[in-house]
Amino acid sequence: MPIPPIAPYPMPSADEFTADQVDWIAEPGRSALLIHDMQQYFLDAYDLYRDPARTLIANIAKLRDHCHQLDIPVIYTMQPGDQHPSRRGILADFWGTGMAEGADTEVIAAIAPEPQDIQVTKWRYSAFQRTDLRELLGYYGRDQLLITGVYTHMGCMLSAAEAFMGDVRPFLVHDATADFSRDEHIMALNYVARRCGAVTSTDELIRQLGTATVESAERRSA
Repeated sequence: MPIPPIAPYPMPSADEFTADQVDWIAEPGRSALLIHDMQQYFLDAYDLYRDPARTLIANIAKLRDHCHQLDIPVIYTMQPGDQHPSRRGILADFWGTGMAEGADTEVIAAIAPEPQDIQVTKWRYSAFQRTDLRELLGYYGRDQLLITGVYTHMGCMLSAAEAFMGDVRPFLVHDATADFSRDEHIMALNYVARRCGAVTSTDELIRQLGTATVESAERRSA
């Protein structure tokens, strides 16, 4: 069954959710960027020319490009199409059979993965469930996860909670995620800020990460 249409709403601003309980700072040598489920099937529910989708896509693109400059791993989660009932499990009780193989499964063109990016096949709300995300973070020596994508109160929030439970510091980017509604979006931001992570903006995260060093620029040009 398709995702019902999602009414446009303005992105939440920082004065609409609780302040962080932690004073974490994102560091380029410790971070990985998660672009969560930005597939055509999920984005079809939005008007892409209005908020929150318009700002969501623009800010993910900005963060991804900045992470590329800093040699920060960029990880996409993508649910597969035509899932066998044994794989789909009880998700089908809530969401039906899910997307079909083909165009529905593709990341939207504006932020499609580039050759250096990592793609993870995802089966449940959390990006850690039944995937090798934890192993990937370990391989790259990363203990900070910058979380963007859809939907804020489902996969994004639960991925943040599971990161926290594995001693990975989650940074949920409030203006680079989107949800079914503004209320659910703000609920997720409040939960993460109070219980398991930091909530930040795209511009603040870019400020914290800083600019590329001469060494990283030389590696990219080599």
